[in-house]
Amino acid sequence: MRKFVKYVLPLVVVVVVTGVWATRDDMGLGRNMEIMVNMMRELSLQYVDEVKPDRLMSDGALGMVRNLDPYTQYMSEEEMNDFELMATGKYGGIGATIRMKRDSSGVVIAQPYKGSPSDLAGLKIGDKFIRIDGEDVTKCTTAEISSKLKGTPGTKVKLAVQRLLSGKVEEMEVTRARIAIPGVPYAGFVEDGIAYIRHADFTDGCYDEMRAMVEKLRLEQPIKGVVLDYRDNGGGSVSEAVKILSMFVPKGSRVLTMKGRSQQSEREYRTEAMPVLGDVPVVALISGSSASASEIVCGAMQDMDRAVLMGQRSYGKGLVQSVVPVGYNAYLKLTTAKYYIPSGRCVQRISYTHHDDTKDVVIPDSLINEFKTKNGRKVYDGKGLMPDVKLESEYISTFAILLYNLGFIEDFLDDYMRRNPNLQVDNKTFSITDADYEDFVNFMADKDVPYQSRTRDALELLKKTSKEERYDDAFIEDLNQIESKLKDQKIDNLRNYRAEIEDLINSDVILRHNYYEGVVEYNLRSDSAVIKAVELLRDPERYNKILNEQDTQRN
Repeated sequence: MRKFVKYVLPLVVVVVVTGVWATRDDMGLGRNMEIMVNMMRELSLQYVDEVKPDRLMSDGALGMVRNLDPYTQYMSEEEMNDFELMATGKYGGIGATIRMKRDSSGVVIAQPYKGSPSDLAGLKIGDKFIRIDGEDVTKCTTAEISSKLKGTPGTKVKLAVQRLLSGKVEEMEVTRARIAIPGVPYAGFVEDGIAYIRHADFTDGCYDEMRAMVEKLRLEQPIKGVVLDYRDNGGGSVSEAVKILSMFVPKGSRVLTMKGRSQQSEREYRTEAMPVLGDVPVVALISGSSASASEIVCGAMQDMDRAVLMGQRSYGKGLVQSVVPVGYNAYLKLTTAKYYIPSGRCVQRISYTHHDDTKDVVIPDSLINEFKTKNGRKVYDGKGLMPDVKLESEYISTFAILLYNLGFIEDFLDDYMRRNPNLQVDNKTFSITDADYEDFVNFMADKDVPYQSRTRDALELLKKTSKEERYDDAFIEDLNQIESKLKDQKIDNLRNYRAEIEDLINSDVILRHNYYEGVVEYNLRSDSAVIKAVELLRDPERYNKILNEQDTQRN
């Protein structure tokens, strides 16, 4: 009977909707909805193999939104749970990230959140799950274990874990809680009077986090300048962005306008609270991954000449999504409007207007428009936010990242932690020794690293094409000479990229002792962008000249 209702109900909806749209001289919607339902029925009943209606629905929904934009998508009940976690940063569980060991020998704790049930229970990075509620989980995947750990706050889960340091299996009972992943993981002073705030994402409550951290800093000493770090912040809640702006700009300031096809999608946002840092100079750091809500905050501050933006051009996401129910606990997340910051510009970089095109279209220079900030400086739309002070991107070597992603650094540090159980770690001064790094080089001796430098790739391509075009006799000696000088084997890379690899090792050691906030503090000591931001805040003449006279670059 339940399956019958599944098929009949959509047909009833089609009839009703068709009647409504017929009065508007638009039969297309009702006609195509009926065709789609008929297709689903025939495929479900007559296809040679059994086909699940839920799978057909998901595939059909994917097809409907495929040529719109990447942000419009159908979400089943299960997918909606993941979306809520991403949007709110909250879930019921023990408060830890987990990972599969490199050799697939089990799932271990990757990071316990500070103050969470896992942290209070004494779980550490590298501890391996053996049993959950009496069930053997040594062969389970990370997704399976994650599902078993999550649950209603207040319920208990029994764990048996093999401790990294001792190798012993210990049993414990952990009470699940409402876990809130911090949106603002760190705030502190980088110099006398200069505060640094790392804002990672715009989950619900991040304004309260930032406000609390600011109040805590103000108790330590007067705040004379602020570095707001929005690098790699992909955005989130618009309302949180507006509330954060209220900390820096006058009450009642119009900071955002939304406009879409319907009147319901049009909305104006103004700050509703008195600023707590209204006169404090601000430098906001942005990168190519700063998007959406982070562009609202940084763009509004730039348009109002309230902050100097420093870094690289931001991503350029000026589209607004709404989530609407479509029945049976499923939802549709769809783009309903574009947002406009105070100058009137929209930062959207890619045009999705031509839905039949297979490729995204970057807005051309000919359609870029000029706008004015509060002080009359020139700014531009259509390509994200251009920083007032442009910095070159700093890249870490692919080889170093590969070592980390393959789990070699974690495996090495598991043994390092066993050998140094009483290690004391200061976030601002810690570094492994030369002997420690030599231990890592020896550890890597028998490890296979599937890496080939771009220089070697180019050389191999040149060899191939010269042979195909019959230049190999003329070039072979020169190419062999280049190859003999090319040192990009594993041992060479471990030496050439030592600084970057050592930095990753240091960060992981600090994470194991002092949580993620310790890693942020460690990185501050060598973060060139933060150093340059502090230098600018220490130079009020230059800072004010930028905000009063300097136009941003068009490209």
